[in-house]
Amino acid sequence: MELELEIHQPSFRNEYQKMVINLLYTSSWLQNIVAQHLRPYGVTPQQFNILRILRGQYPHPARMHLIQERMLDKMSNASRLVEKLRQKGLVERTICENDRRAVDVLITSKGLDLLTTLNQAEDTWQNKLHHLNEDEAHQLNGLLDGLRG
Repeated sequence: MELELEIHQPSFRNEYQKMVINLLYTSSWLQNIVAQHLRPYGVTPQQFNILRILRGQYPHPARMHLIQERMLDKMSNASRLVEKLRQKGLVERTICENDRRAVDVLITSKGLDLLTTLNQAEDTWQNKLHHLNEDEAHQLNGLLDGLRG
């Protein structure tokens, strides 16, 4: 559906203003879809992002600065999110032996199992994105990469 109809705004100052609003609106739409599908598993999109970062590091731990650096939502409080994941048994936190000021975070087998389950569920919610074919998705990815250029 066209943005103008979605947000009930008939016009924009220019195409760049419309592009920014369209990107923000679409980002929020996607975040809602992801959050809705993660809710039954007891994790938020930000926690899911951290679990995926840690799986990429596995079997090695990650330091908090690496997690923060790689997070999609740079405004998230990574320490608080990691603590919630620790309370759920999905990650372990330990003081780094080489640097007592640093904390190592490692995904647990329970966290890895949850990600395996979520990967299968992800296929279901990604079907909502198949209004675009794979070539169009590739083109959109290129345009978004170029925008951040």
